[in-house]
This record gives sequence, C-alpha cells and structure tokens, in this order.
Amino acid sequence: MKNLLLLFGIALLFTSCEKPVSDAHFYDSGISSELAKFRKQQVSDIHYNLSFDIPSEKSEKINSNLLLEVEISDLSHPLILDFHEETSHLLSLKVNGKSSEIDHRDQHLIIAKELLVKGPNSIEIEFIAGELSLNRNESFLYTLLVPDRASTLFPCFDQPNLKANYTLNISAPKSWKVLAGSPEIASEENGEFITHRFAKSDMMSTYLFSFVAGEFEEAKSESDFPQTLLYRETNPEKIEASIPELFILHQKAKEFLEEYTAYPFPFQKLDFATIPIFQYGGMEHVGAIQYRESSLFLDENATDSELLSRAKLIGHETAHMWFGDLVTMDWFEDVWMKEVFANFMAGKLVNPTYPEINHELSFLTNHYPSAYGEDRTKGTNPIRQNLANLKDAGSLYGSIIYDKAPIMMRQLETVMGEAAFQNGIQKYIKTYANGNADWNALVEILDENTSMDLQQWSEVWVNQSGRPIFSDKIELGKDGTISSFVITQKAEDGSGKVWPQLFDITFFYEGESKTFSVAMKDKTLDLKEAIGQQQPSAILYNSNGLGYGVFPIDQSSLPQITSLPDEVMLGQSYINLYENTLSGNIAPILAFETFQKGIAAEQNEILARLISGELNNIFWNFLTEEQREQVLPALENQLWNQMQQDLPTNLKKTIFSLYSGIAYYQTGYNRLYNVWKKEVEIKDLKLNPDNFTSLAMTLALYGHPKADEILTEERTRISNPDKLDRFDFLQPALSQIESERDSLFESFKEATNREKESWVLAACGYIHHPLHQKSAIKHLPLALALLEDIQKTGDIFFPKRWASATAGQYTSPEAAKIVSDFLNQNPGYNPILKNKILQSTDDLMRMQSIHQ
Repeated sequence: MKNLLLLFGIALLFTSCEKPVSDAHFYDSGISSELAKFRKQQVSDIHYNLSFDIPSEKSEKINSNLLLEVEISDLSHPLILDFHEETSHLLSLKVNGKSSEIDHRDQHLIIAKELLVKGPNSIEIEFIAGELSLNRNESFLYTLLVPDRASTLFPCFDQPNLKANYTLNISAPKSWKVLAGSPEIASEENGEFITHRFAKSDMMSTYLFSFVAGEFEEAKSESDFPQTLLYRETNPEKIEASIPELFILHQKAKEFLEEYTAYPFPFQKLDFATIPIFQYGGMEHVGAIQYRESSLFLDENATDSELLSRAKLIGHETAHMWFGDLVTMDWFEDVWMKEVFANFMAGKLVNPTYPEINHELSFLTNHYPSAYGEDRTKGTNPIRQNLANLKDAGSLYGSIIYDKAPIMMRQLETVMGEAAFQNGIQKYIKTYANGNADWNALVEILDENTSMDLQQWSEVWVNQSGRPIFSDKIELGKDGTISSFVITQKAEDGSGKVWPQLFDITFFYEGESKTFSVAMKDKTLDLKEAIGQQQPSAILYNSNGLGYGVFPIDQSSLPQITSLPDEVMLGQSYINLYENTLSGNIAPILAFETFQKGIAAEQNEILARLISGELNNIFWNFLTEEQREQVLPALENQLWNQMQQDLPTNLKKTIFSLYSGIAYYQTGYNRLYNVWKKEVEIKDLKLNPDNFTSLAMTLALYGHPKADEILTEERTRISNPDKLDRFDFLQPALSQIESERDSLFESFKEATNREKESWVLAACGYIHHPLHQKSAIKHLPLALALLEDIQKTGDIFFPKRWASATAGQYTSPEAAKIVSDFLNQNPGYNPILKNKILQSTDDLMRMQSIHQ
C-alpha cells in the first residue's frame, strides 16, 4: 500500500510540474509563491559581487555596488529582482554592459526581457544600501536578513531556493573590525578607511548572507580548526571565564555533528560575533554566526542551567550549518524543519558534556511549557503552515516550531528507533547537500526505515494544530481490583483529531509503584495490563514525560507531588498541574499553594526554575489582587528564609530571582535595597554587575522611596557604553512620574524609536507591569493599533513579543474588553497578527473565565 501511495504521489508531482506557472501575482509586493516558482526555473548559477562603503557617521548613506552574474534559461517574462526600498536608492543600472532605465515598482526591480539573453548575463547596479535590516549604531552595525530582509539591503532574488555565491568588499573606518561569511583575503588602506576584500563564499540562501562591522575586540582560537570571535563585552571576569569555553563549545558541536550526519563541516569557516542588542539568542549566518552577547558571556558564578543553556544555543546555531544552511527548506513554510533539527541536535550534542544534569528533565521543562503556551490558545497554528507570500514568513516563527516540533521529533525517533532515524537523517543530508528540500522529501526518506505510515502520522502532528485532552474511566470489580481502565483523548478544539503517541502511566501503592507503557493510536485505549491490578492510591499519567497533552489530575493528590521519587515525574506533575489550572480544573490558589510547597522542598535547579516560573505566573496572572495581598507576606518570608539556608549557589540564585520578582511590599523591597547597597550579603549568592543593575530597576519599579537616588547611583556603576545606553533608554519607563512613562510609550509610534527591539520590550515590560496597569491601561488601544506597523518594520519575533509585553501582562476585565473590542471592530484584521494577539492574551481571557 505504501509503495502504491508513493507511485501515486510521484505521478501527481510530474503532473504538477507540467502545469504552467501562473504569473497573476508576479508583481505583488513581497515575494509570492508564483514568482518564486517561476524564478526557480528561470535562473541559476547566481553570483553576487557586492561592495559597501560604510561611512564614519551613522547619519550618512552607504553607497554600494552590485555586479550580478546569472544564468537565464527562460525569457518568457522579465527578470524580476527584489528590492524593498525607495526607488531613489537605485542610482544606475547596466544590463549586459548597456545602460538601462530603472523600472522599480512594488518592491521589485524589473529587467526587461529584451535586454537579456539566454545563458550568462551580467547586471550592474549602483545603489544606496537599505537600512531596515542593517541595524546601524554609532560604533557598529550588523545585518539580519531572515526571512526576506536581504532585499531591504540590496537587490537580489530573495527566496531560499535560489542559492548563490557572494564576493564581498567592505570599506569601513580604520578602527573597525569586519566579519563576513567567507575569509578575508586582502585589505587596502585609503585615508581613514580600510577596504576589506573577502573570498568567494560558499553557496547560501540570501537570508544567510551577513556581515558585522564596528568597534569590536577580537579573539582567535588556537585549535586545528581556527575560529575568530568579535565581541564588545568589557567585564574582565566574563571575558576570562567565557572566551576559551566558547571556542571549545563550537569545536565540540562541529565534531559531534560531523559524526552524527556522516558529512564533514560544509563551509569555509565557523566564526562568530556577539552583539549587545541582538534581537534573538543567535542567528546561523554562514561563516559568521551572530549571538546576543549576554547569552554567551557568563562569569564564573554562572549556574548549571545558564551554562547548559549557552551550550545548547551554540549547539543550535552550529547544527544549523547542516540543517538549514547546507540543506535549506525549499520555501519558508518548512522553516520549522531547520529549527526542529537545530533544537533536537543541540540536545543530543550537549548532553554528554553535562552528565550531572538530568537531560530528560531538561528537555521536558525547556519545551513543553513553551509549546503548551501557544498550542492551548485560540491563536495556535500547525507546525507546518501554508505561505502564499514570503513577506508573511516572519509570522511563522514561534513556540510551535521551536518547542512543539522537537517534541514531535522525539516521538518520531522513539517510534522509529534511534538507529533507523539517524540513517534516514544521514541520507537526507547527503541527498540534498547544497540544495533545498521540503518535509515530504524527508518523510519519503524516513519512510524507508520504518513500517509505520509516516504520512498519516504527520498529518495530525505536523499539518494540524492543537493538543489532546486525556480522560479516564476506571471500573472496579467486586473484589476491589480494576476490571476496566479506558483512556480517551479528544482534541482541545473539539475536532476529531487523534494524536498517535507513546507515554507511560504509573500506579502508586504503599511502598511501591507499577508503570505501564501506552501506545495510543485511536481516540480510546483499553489498558488491559491494568485489569486485575489493585486500585492505586494515585495515578500519574505521562510519568516518563514523553506524551503531549493535558492529562487527568486528582486534586486530592496535590499534597503528594513533592514526594514523587523521580525528577521527570516531578517535572511532568508540575507542568500538568499548571495546564489543568489554566483549563479550569484546579483553582489557582490551590495550584499556588502546591508550587509554594514545591519551591520550599526542591533541591534540583532545573525543577526549581520550572516551579518558580509557574508560581510567578500564577501569582501575577491568575490570583486576584486581594489573593496576592493575602499570600505575599508568607511567600516573601519563606523565600527570604530559604536564602539564609545552606543551599547550592545555583539554587539560591533561582530563589533570589523569584523573590526579587514578587517582593513589592515594603518589607521585601527594603531587603532588596540592602542587598543592592551591599549592606546585606547573602552567603553563596553570587551577583554580578548586571544583576545589580537589574535589581536597581526592580526597586524603581516597586516604587522604593529612594528610587531616583538608586537609579542615579547605579548609573555611576556602569562602565560598559552599550549597557549605559540601554540603562538611559529604560530610565523613563522606571520613572515615578506617570507622564514620563507615558511619553516614552507614546514615542514608540515612530519606527525609529523601536529599532532597539530588546530595549523597547524591556521598557514595555516595566510600563505595563501589573503594578502600573491602572495608569497604563489607557495605552492598550495604541499598543494594539501599532502591531501592523511593528510587523512591517520589526524583526520576526517582535510582533508577538510586543503583544505579550503590553496586552499580555494584563488581567483585568477592562483590559479583556479592550482586546475583544479591538478584534470585533476590525473583522478584516490581518489573521496572522490576530493569532499573535490571541496567543499573547490567552492568560488574560482565561483569567476572566476562571474568576467569573
């Protein structure tokens, strides 16, 4: 049957290839799928020769030149380049040596077919570089062109399946360092500037082209595989503790991936730069990975979780060299494929380096809460989403592809077996190296290594959204043993979807337990192994943490959670308790009390971080203001007393983070003030200068009587210029004067004031914090109204994060009404952005129903 389906699929493929490509949307703004398909068959052998002249002053334009060499096989239509900038940025055009008029419309540069020839063509363009994705600062800049932003910088074919080589020249001030995707082969001084000439690059998609230039320090590795690092961090302790380890982590990741994929490192180099204001954790640019500086530079007191998180980030970006850069998705609807493999491989390659960490627990706590955080909402989406135009590709990113997809992939590997799965991956890499592939291409390869029907399996896991809700029906016989045990799953959205999956169920008895493995393929399962068993005192569903969904929980068993014998069981229990609370099955105050008891007892840092995050969310998002006031004094005292105990540094830092996030009463913030003043030192609590800066801001947020004095003094402690700029940017958000907070938020109407996105989000977090919401709620309509412009001008994660940092922090009925009214009054609103609002305000809406 499988072979017949395969033959049928191949027949359909050839049939579809014979159909002419429609040109109805060739000239739409953005890059339509129709245009992308035509260009894929029209052009090949693409080589971009690019020059950028970077001036000393940020305000001056960047004069640039492109010599595009391209093979053309189809002249039925003009050659359409993408350039998402003003026409005035295009200064001159030559086609095959002849000057030509510039035809620029709807973000496209149109080259008339009469000027072209079949075979090799050369197109030379003088232009002013676009700056939407150039991230210019006074002393440095960096490109960030994912998913379709290369065309905001220079004219190109901005689609992932038109890979090209690049030859790059950059002129920059003499004091600047420059890093690009290929090795620098020459440099020439020209007055106060140096021209840096780079070798011809490897093949790559446009979104992976990059360069970094500016006043950076440079470090080089001494290994057999040399690496270069550019950085701006100035803290000597962080520099000494981090730089050698960064090179080692990249080297280990490279070696693991070469062995796992049976494919050597595919590019000329593995250099990287750390950037203080970088929008993401990292970005996998070929030969020049970019990272957020704070994610890589840690001091000697970093916790195990922080070290593991850094190693996984490096593993993630290094894995992209194979999964995403070497083999790239054909179209961005399969962007999730590169992300799932990067996350999945990061865990595999990092885990052996940290044998003392429970990696099953780490996987559970890193992925499940985030995946549920989007999948439980009315704005959820499938892992694989349809994409008609590349301009909407940024909306595809989120926790579904970063967190649900690895859960799906782990289920798939478990069902197939590790060896069969790895064999399939090796064939996939070898088959599509330096090319493009979609999910169906991978399924076809994996299908050869398993007897299961992967097409059917992936239909619900990959192509549909949501998660199952599990229930049980247990019947007892006359002798008190179990006579029937039926498990049922139903889709949370009410559809008839069924998630085939594996998980364990554990029965607990006095002094012992019994575990049953479940392979659930249908809506119901009769657990025959349970028949004849004594009725257990408690049942833990998904006790191995492998399953996905909301599982039954017995309210009477909540006090027993802390006594569970296994860390994964504990993690699953806390996650499932949180999900049941949000589903309305457990009262928030009961969940809060359970988490409070859990944080008091927990010695494992990973679990403590999970519990502390869930406790903090319940405290701020699901307790009423009156309930918060009732529970806060006892919680403050509990946490403060815990910090006086003899606890590991890692655990103590987690508890301090929780304490500083909730201690807004006078007793609490006075204790924090004494810590900030360094008049009170908590034994084994190691705080670095960044921690003290954060603490000063927290004290201002809580309205400490000396808030202005605290911020003034803290400013004198900051020596790093990048961190000082950030501090000054955030100060109005921390002001005790409402009008100053208002003015800062109003300034975000202008896109230029939103350029440093991480700073803007931090400011919104303070302005719309629950303690400020009575004064800030007036800004909610503006926050929602700006979302469309934010999508146009911001990077891929900005719209969701903006919605979360503003509307997503509220709990009041008034805020819920503002959001509902906005959506009701805009019935034709962009459905992608509507989903981002629904995802971000899910807690707000659940709060209304829970406390109705």
